[in-house]
Amino acid sequence: QVQLVESGGGLVQAGGSLRLSCAASGRTFSSYGMGWFRQAPGKEREFVAAISWSGGSTNYADSVKGRFTISISRDNAKNTVYLQMNSLKPEETAVYYCAAGFLAMSTGRLSDYDYWGQGTQVTVSS
Repeated sequence: QVQLVESGGGLVQAGGSLRLSCAASGRTFSSYGMGWFRQAPGKEREFVAAISWSGGSTNYADSVKGRFTISISRDNAKNTVYLQMNSLKPEETAVYYCAAGFLAMSTGRLSDYDYWGQGTQVTVSS
């Protein structure tokens, strides 16, 4: 069993930055690929970024790919995964969720993840 707790969300102006954190319980964090997803009101949950269990592979959604303003990383010693987001846009307002998948690579498929956090709200004002 893995429990995930997100933090770092909040209200930020367009163009601002946030770093989301996801702290995982358990002793096998390094065996889990980690992903970040988001869900805006009235929309389906969508993939944002993922990192493999080894940390050697990352993947980003097409909507954020190519922007040098988003980065996923992990610190296995702290059982934590991070999502650094810069130059935020109002359309990125959503609840952001982290997820863990056993031995998952950097996958963007929701079904590859076994555990989910409760989410943290990110609101970007224009």
